[in-house]
Amino acid sequence: MQILIFALRQRRLTLPRYSIRFTRKVFAVTVLLFAAFFCGCAGTVSSSNTSGGFSISGTISPAANGSGTTLTLSGSTAASTTASSSGSYSFSGLSSGTYAVTPERTGYIFEPVVQSAVIGGTSVSGINFTASALSSHTVLLRWQSSTSTVSGYNIYRGISSGGPYEKLNTSPVAADSYTDSSLAVSTTYYYVTTAVNASGVESTYSNQAVVNIP
Repeated sequence: MQILIFALRQRRLTLPRYSIRFTRKVFAVTVLLFAAFFCGCAGTVSSSNTSGGFSISGTISPAANGSGTTLTLSGSTAASTTASSSGSYSFSGLSSGTYAVTPERTGYIFEPVVQSAVIGGTSVSGINFTASALSSHTVLLRWQSSTSTVSGYNIYRGISSGGPYEKLNTSPVAADSYTDSSLAVSTTYYYVTTAVNASGVESTYSNQAVVNIP
């Protein structure tokens, strides 16, 4: 499958002609030729000692994927906890402040990637996540270089047509390709890209390209 994204212009930035190839050939979607084994052991809820009388809690669903997930708390207090066999977790003994909760488990991708929580005198619940098994596929994105003078490109991905999109790269990509390997099984992804100049100004989104992950 090849989807061409035609050139657009904004602030004298020319978008690349953009394509996605999803096959089993070289420079396309690559099926990884190794097996990975992941522990499905159930975890128990536990957290580091902190001071205060409030808590942050939530659930990772489905429970089978959330069980054993490590959640890291950052912000006003740092702590960590492991989700139980039901996918639930809790940080207790917290004081008022702003926090961020980040889940992590080998072989899984989480939506959202991180969530914020503000304790303003009461405990916070419902900080929930969805965990999906990582696919063994990768997607290689390739495009024709912009005719404008640019410092690189930003690549965005979403799970709904038209967005919202999440930027995949931390800094502009200088090359004319990008490999996305953080993919969930049985998921459709929507990609767009932008050109970035030396001042950090981005063009508008390119046309959208679609990839279905089996």
